[in-house]
This record gives sequence, structure tokens and C-alpha cells, in this order.
Amino acid sequence: MRTVELLLDETAELAVREAWRRLADAGLPSQARHRSPTNSPHLTLAACPELTAPIRWELAEVAAALPLPVRFTGVVRFERPTSVLAWALELDSALAGLHRRVWEAVASDSTPETLSPFHAPGRWSPHVTLGRTRRAGAFAGRRIPELLPAPPLAVRLTTLRSYDTVTGALEVLEPRQPRP
Repeated sequence: MRTVELLLDETAELAVREAWRRLADAGLPSQARHRSPTNSPHLTLAACPELTAPIRWELAEVAAALPLPVRFTGVVRFERPTSVLAWALELDSALAGLHRRVWEAVASDSTPETLSPFHAPGRWSPHVTLGRTRRAGAFAGRRIPELLPAPPLAVRLTTLRSYDTVTGALEVLEPRQPRP
């Protein structure tokens, strides 16, 4: 599978990494434990089997719309099938529109059963993962908000990238260059 993700500006990335560190220091599941050089704070928009030429063409237009200002809204927990602790992002019209364009791009050249329903418009919950584990309820009943730093209010989503879950390769998806 190939993910389509957005990277955060430097200030927001540092705040997320601090949250990762605090979770790890408290002995809780944390993305800080993933030592891969490809591990960085990001917002996943969609995933598809491959980035075909038609998908890439559309994603180059999405990349041209960056940077995009957004806001963190606070801590959120998911149980699906893993326990996830994250900082949620406000789904304003600009982020919803950008997400819809990405979804339409990957859906245009992928079979429906290969796409995650969690990424579909109307079901997608924009968030940046702080910790994840297969232990159900790992973050329930804990005083997590007091442990974490406050998320930055103003965030910019700066770079569109793709991660190949088979090879581990990262690729920055560049904006399409205007014709001279």
C-alpha cells in the first residue's frame, strides 16, 4: 500500500515529538518507540495500492495548494482495532476540501475494496498519532491530557508525501510545475 500524508511545519513537528517523548517516558505506547528514519509526525489522508500516473497527476495539484493552515483541537482516542491516542485537527472547509481531492484522486484509479473506509470523506477524522498499540483500552482511564504538552494552536501542513508500506520508501509528492 501507498499512503498519502501531509507533514507538519517545524514548530508543530517539535511539539508532537515532545508529546511522543513524554508518553514514552511515562511508559505508555508512543510513536517515539518507532526508530525508523521514516517515522515523523504526519496526517494520513488516504492509502491505495499504488500511485498510478492519473493519481499522481491529481496529487500534484493538491501539493500546489500547500502550505495549508490548520488548528489542533485537543486529544482524541480511537479503538479500531488498535488503541490510538492522537491530537485531533479541526476539519474546516479548506482541510475537508483538500482531503476530498486526495480521496477522489486515489479512488479514481483504485478498486473500492482496496481503500480504507476510515479515510472516506464523512468518516475521516483528521489526527496526528501520538501513540498506538494493539492493547485494547491502553489509553482509557489515564490522565493523558495532563501528561502531554499543549498542542500548538496554529499549524501549517507543508509537504505532501507517500509512504510505501512494503518497501519502507518515502516519496515527496511535488506540485506540478506551471507551463511557461
